[in-house]
Amino acid sequence: MADHDYDLFVIGGGSGGVRAARVAAQRGARVALAEAAALGGTCVNVGCIPKKLYSYAAHFAHDFEDAAGFGWDVATARLDWGRLKANRAREIARLNGVYRQLLTGAGAEIVTGWATLTGAHAVQVRTAAGERHFSARHILIATGGTPTVPSFPGCRHVVTSDSMFDLDPFPRRLLVVGGGYIACEFASIFNGLGAKVTQLYRGTQVLRGFDTDVRNFIANELRKTGIDLRVDSDVRAIHRGAHCLEVTLIDGSTVAADVVLYATGRMPNVNGLGLDAAGVAVGKHGAVLVDANYRTSVPSIHALGDVTDRVQLTPVALGEAMAFADHLFGHSGRAMDYEFIPTAVFTHPAIATVGYPEDEARRKFGRVAIFRSEFKSLKHTLSGRDERTLMKLVVDAATDRVVGLHMVGPEAGEVVQGFAVAMKAGATKAVFDGTIGIHPTAAEEFVTMREAVAR
Repeated sequence: MADHDYDLFVIGGGSGGVRAARVAAQRGARVALAEAAALGGTCVNVGCIPKKLYSYAAHFAHDFEDAAGFGWDVATARLDWGRLKANRAREIARLNGVYRQLLTGAGAEIVTGWATLTGAHAVQVRTAAGERHFSARHILIATGGTPTVPSFPGCRHVVTSDSMFDLDPFPRRLLVVGGGYIACEFASIFNGLGAKVTQLYRGTQVLRGFDTDVRNFIANELRKTGIDLRVDSDVRAIHRGAHCLEVTLIDGSTVAADVVLYATGRMPNVNGLGLDAAGVAVGKHGAVLVDANYRTSVPSIHALGDVTDRVQLTPVALGEAMAFADHLFGHSGRAMDYEFIPTAVFTHPAIATVGYPEDEARRKFGRVAIFRSEFKSLKHTLSGRDERTLMKLVVDAATDRVVGLHMVGPEAGEVVQGFAVAMKAGATKAVFDGTIGIHPTAAEEFVTMREAVAR
């Protein structure tokens, strides 16, 4: 162990990298972590956390409107975009400090700069003071992902999700290109904050990979909130006019926008890491290839999180980091299980899901039973809002196990997180049926659906 400067050198200070570094250091390993930007990675700085904060902000517009149905007279509301940005920045700075304290408190060293692999056990870091060289028994790549923009005439005029939190001025007309969760979330957020939002998706329906009922349902709900959602549509070219961006679509029509957000995908963040020089094998889009223990083609170099392009979710990176640290510096034999991973999409209304979409469940299990309910929530019987909730269960007919649970509606993420525990434990439909619901809640619908709509 003394042959190297460190037992573990981590490249990347996002959720996965910080967790792996902290746990390894707590277990007595000599650890250093290199990060050129703010600690916390995409999730803390330009992803999950600020996005959820802005989602909360956007929901207030609905709350002010809904209050009238409950007897409240609310004065005309006005968004102070600058104050929202400042408050968000202050909270993110606090979280950056928390991440720093987690590392230093565990005994890990933080190296500020851009790290590059120079060998199987060697890392070079470009810092403000010059180049530094380190050796480590193990190296972990945890550099996450980065947004991508296709090449087309005028592509230089677009922004990515990284830029959305500090736009100046607030975009009164926003064009969102993409149909994934990032595109749908930002469309909902800026629509709620007061922008006129047009969303384009080149496919036939948004949120590819989600349950078909969920996809069709949320598309209708997004349109009801005022988003001009257009499928089978794409951008041909963008031209900067005197007062706006003039966007020409593939059908020849035009859209005027103040900002064009491209949310058409993310790729592993591997540029400049020196993977080729170190002999690290990569796959599609540069994803670092790893085995079950996150080891790359070079035995001393490991990778986890979005840079491996498995499941691009912060909690997955955290789980992988724990399994990695246990494998190298622990004794528990923890393994990451990629089945029944819950996820949420913070659209308005929100989506949350765990397990298999109906089509995928049919392919995997053969015979399935489908339970589905659609209704107006109790709140909106007085608010007057034309918003509906969808809940769906997919059950393996052979075992009665619930293998898919899907919800579109308020607080979907909070509801589904609890059910995810039950599904991970193998809960059957009989267990759901035998569980008493909490009344009156939307969540009770999951334990009161009795008649299958399809088998």
